[in-house]
Amino acid sequence: MSSQAQQHHTSLDAQTLREAVDAHQRYLAGRSGGRRLCLTYADLSNCSLEGVDLREADLAGAKLSGAMLAGANLSRAILFGADLREADMRRVNLKRADLRGACLRGANLACAEMAGCDLREGRIALQDKLDGFRVLRHEHRPGELNYAILSGANLTGAQLSGMVATASDFTDAVLAGAMLAGARLTRAVLDGADFSGADLGGADLTGASMKRTVLAGVNLEHTRLDDVDLTDVLRAPPPLFYVDDRPLGEILAEHESYCDSDGVRGAVMNLPGVDFRPLHSLKGRRLTGLIAPQSIFFGLEMQGVQLQGADLSGCDLRGANLKDADLRGAKLTDAQLARADMRGAQLGPLMISEGRYVRTDFTRASLRNTDLRGAYATRARFLEADLSQTRLTGCDMTGAELEV
Repeated sequence: MSSQAQQHHTSLDAQTLREAVDAHQRYLAGRSGGRRLCLTYADLSNCSLEGVDLREADLAGAKLSGAMLAGANLSRAILFGADLREADMRRVNLKRADLRGACLRGANLACAEMAGCDLREGRIALQDKLDGFRVLRHEHRPGELNYAILSGANLTGAQLSGMVATASDFTDAVLAGAMLAGARLTRAVLDGADFSGADLGGADLTGASMKRTVLAGVNLEHTRLDDVDLTDVLRAPPPLFYVDDRPLGEILAEHESYCDSDGVRGAVMNLPGVDFRPLHSLKGRRLTGLIAPQSIFFGLEMQGVQLQGADLSGCDLRGANLKDADLRGAKLTDAQLARADMRGAQLGPLMISEGRYVRTDFTRASLRNTDLRGAYATRARFLEADLSQTRLTGCDMTGAELEV
């Protein structure tokens, strides 16, 4: 910003900042001597606040450019008009934070929790003795990249109307129910993003990439979609899905009967390219050996489902609840599993006869921001798989085949 504007930022030494943060911790814990952090218009550029609990802090107008905030808790914080350019904000918690008018140019918000935050346009007017009130503007540096990284971020219900996010990366972000009316997302990367129920009325998406984007229930009235890549976009599911004039539920029941009776009744079903979303839930179902490549299971409740030896290659399982699911020996090559909950899932080899095993295969699968905590993935194949931001704490990957 101009030299005239810079005078409004107060410099802080490390000791003063540390004391303010300590007092805020006491405030949050309800201990004596606590004081809510209030560092409005403070110069905190390039400071390290990684993992710090800053809930409800008032940082309006603060300069946090280049700051290290990864894993910090800024839920319900006031960041109105804050300068967060090029800040490291990976996995930061910004739930219900006030980010109106904040500058996030080039910031890394990968996997940030931003549900209900307010990113609408906002301006700060500062009083000047000579000129009265004037708008505080962030400086524009020549050659600066004009995009932020929000891949895997959760922006559910966020207020983003009028937001400018040219060339930003929203890959696999969740924007369900978000308000994006009039937003400018030209040349943005929105691949795999979930816009379910979002309002994109009047937004400018010219030149954006929206491959595999979820557009179920989205308002696209007056939205500019010139030169947008809409390859494999996922729209609202049909109310019912039929296979050869038979309801999908009936066919799946026949397959389950085959599993329950050890092959005496029913039959193994071959269901390629089927949309399973109309069923709403497959929780606890016994579907061993199901053949359903290229099918859609997006967002389905599948906790405890038995899919041992199933062919799920190329399937869309994004956001599905696969907690405690049995996927031993399943074929998941090229599957989309971003944001899936696979905690405690069985992903090890399936014994098909004495001394013979089939391994679970995730070759070329996308597991971006997938939760594999506590899962059992012994000897599983992850060749060319995308494990960006995958949560692997407590996941047993003994003997797993990974990239060298």
